[in-house]
Amino acid sequence: QVQLVESGGGLVQAGGSLTLSCAASESILSNNAMGWYRQAPGKQRELVATVTSGGSTNYARFVKGRFSISRDNAKNTVYLQLNSLKPEDTGVYFCTLEIYSDNGIMLGDYRGQGTQVVVSS
Repeated sequence: QVQLVESGGGLVQAGGSLTLSCAASESILSNNAMGWYRQAPGKQRELVATVTSGGSTNYARFVKGRFSISRDNAKNTVYLQLNSLKPEDTGVYFCTLEIYSDNGIMLGDYRGQGTQVVVSS
């Protein structure tokens, strides 16, 4: 069972920046995608960004160039750089990992405990 551990959340003023990190407990040799979702109070969970093991990235429209996702495969870690933060970015940010077979079948789906981000106005 792969464990995902997030860090880097906190309280920041609007316009500020944070860097979130998520470390997987073991190396993932199969095709996979790591990413971040978030859930604001009273709202549904929504995709923020993903990055595949091949390096392809995908962002939610609301990111609009403010956030950047990256990964370090040697460290089994994915990062999310949050810039120009807004109060509406407040929420719990969850790290996710999806593992796929060579023919695209999902083999595993994991999620971390989440890290809180609070943006004050």
